[in-house]
Amino acid sequence: MNVNRREFVKQSATITAMVGGGFVALGNGDAKGVASSNPLRPPGALPEDDFNSTCIRCMRCVDACPNHALISIPLGEPGGRSGTPTMQPRKAACMLCALEDGDYLKCTEACPSGALQLVSKQADDIQENVKIGEAEVDLDLCYSYNNWSCGACYRACPLAGEAMTIGAWERPIVHPDLCVGCGCCERSCIRYPHAIRVQARQS
Repeated sequence: MNVNRREFVKQSATITAMVGGGFVALGNGDAKGVASSNPLRPPGALPEDDFNSTCIRCMRCVDACPNHALISIPLGEPGGRSGTPTMQPRKAACMLCALEDGDYLKCTEACPSGALQLVSKQADDIQENVKIGEAEVDLDLCYSYNNWSCGACYRACPLAGEAMTIGAWERPIVHPDLCVGCGCCERSCIRYPHAIRVQARQS
């Protein structure tokens, strides 16, 4: 089943209402320790090595994000990634600019170096070019896999029915080839520690 533009916008509006509340702008202090061997990169990012060498650390993508989902990796982090943008979905997810004016994702529009390639808000363009990461479910923690019915992550997914489907007891099943890694599922998870996390893709 393909998600058409009307369905995608409708789902995204619902998701914004569900998980958009309570997001705050994060300073660099909140980013301590976020750099890993594979940090989550914004939509439209080049492969990691190319991204790291092309990004000019201007912070324009961070400033442009309407949901304050992007933060700058602090100085002193290993791997030469200091000053580059990353995400912490538990604090703020990428809402794919669903309710914003314009035709393109704001961070990709703001990037002057080409480290982020321009991505339109069309569902097919997002699925093809947004590869932030891949959601992974911890079956030991997920309520729906442990005799409780939840489904919060499924209802938060902007590509529900494709990137994520559900089975009995609303058990989430992630389809990696369609998951864009927006983090809406991780942000909405009611379990603590959370049972679903977005992991950076290997590049």
